[in-house]
Amino acid sequence: MRLYIFLCLMCWTSYESKRPCLEFTQLSVKDSLKDLFISRMEIILMMYTRRNINCAEPLFEQNNSLNTLFNTKKKTVWLIHGYRPTGSTPSWMQNFLRLLLNKEDINIIVVDWNRGATTLIYNRAVKNTRKVALSLSEYIHRLLNHGASLDNFHFIGMSLGAHISGFVGKIFQGRLGRITGLDPAGPKFSGKPSYSRLDYTDAEFVDVIHSDTNGLGIKEPSGHIDFYPNGGKKQPGCPTSIFSDYEAGLCVNCDDFKKLSCPLLGYHADRWKSILKERIERKSLRTTMYMDTSGENPFCTYYFILNILVLNKTMQNGYITFKLLNEFGMFEEPRLYEKSESSYQVQQVSVLAQFYNDVSNISSISLTYFQSSNLQCPTCKYMIQRLMLRSLTYPERPPLCMCNIVLKESEEVLINPRACI
Repeated sequence: MRLYIFLCLMCWTSYESKRPCLEFTQLSVKDSLKDLFISRMEIILMMYTRRNINCAEPLFEQNNSLNTLFNTKKKTVWLIHGYRPTGSTPSWMQNFLRLLLNKEDINIIVVDWNRGATTLIYNRAVKNTRKVALSLSEYIHRLLNHGASLDNFHFIGMSLGAHISGFVGKIFQGRLGRITGLDPAGPKFSGKPSYSRLDYTDAEFVDVIHSDTNGLGIKEPSGHIDFYPNGGKKQPGCPTSIFSDYEAGLCVNCDDFKKLSCPLLGYHADRWKSILKERIERKSLRTTMYMDTSGENPFCTYYFILNILVLNKTMQNGYITFKLLNEFGMFEEPRLYEKSESSYQVQQVSVLAQFYNDVSNISSISLTYFQSSNLQCPTCKYMIQRLMLRSLTYPERPPLCMCNIVLKESEEVLINPRACI
């Protein structure tokens, strides 16, 4: 009898493991055209864990029981896509969830609302966001009855998905653990009151990444912290923008964050959660962050700020470039944000520099001063009273200083700074 039961269990396990994987709803432009006459709405919850990273399973079984792979004690990340006028599967979804599961042992729920987002009528997709949020709230209540907790839920929404996340958060009165808005949709949401779009009150922590504010993304800040990579635009560089203040090295002070660095964009932005919430609750200060990215994976760059106190007023008509010599005797050349003559209208100068490689052990700094073409003086000497170089990416590193540096026009000078006293 025991052998019979064991064999039955083995067969049952084998049958369970062979059930088909859930697939994201495959639609096309034809479905968008059909939606013009007959609108349809369907939501499928696709669950992934480290035990089924390659095969999505339903969150709830046909008998309404919770999938045994779902662990109510672990963090749950909800991934919600946006508007899909062509009906295609979001190209970023699979790689994104794999990266998350490689990083942390969590539950992931992909919210497939493609039949509802695939339409040529954008306003219809916008109206569907409220319906999706209401439906998700019902599933969440069921999870809570099984022992899950709201503070363990992290919603990551792209475009319209960001606002869906916000609407879910409003239903639960801001008690979700975290919402990350990836380029929240702008059309029909820009300029709207907080109850009509994603807002920082929708979760315990809300971080937003704006990457298309000149196009379909929302421009105004929406979270406890808002990141604007490359100015938040496809083609940054407008001279009257806030981003231009950043390029001039005027937005590099992160003293409010005490011993932490400036907040970092990405999955670990919640490390600054308590400070960011305090800034809003006590000082009514929203936090916006600007940075640049490289064009290749992993897209990270490293920032240094060079503060210079000059004695020669004539230096206001020129500019300084610098390079860093690493421990291997190789120079790292940065991108300098401001090199125009107007940079030196004051004696205290800040030069913001972006490096594609980190320079952790700096042995020397190369300085070169260039005077404007109509005031060239090859024999002139220019005095720097004090120089300080510090890492913005790693503020825990001690800054480097040197005093009384003499420069000549267009002549490279190599200095060996020491830790500032």
